[in-house]
Amino acid sequence: MVKENLDVTLSVPVHKSKPVKRGTLRDLIKDAGLTVEEFLKLI
Repeated sequence: MVKENLDVTLSVPVHKSKPVKRGTLRDLIKDAGLTVEEFLKLI
């Protein structure tokens, strides 16, 4: 995913095919400079 004028690299933890926890995902979205709404529009 790309957000104009923002250069961010994120590491997404994946452990034994377990889903990413809601709070972790929310933090990753915030670290990417996105709101949850912006993220949902991109997926």
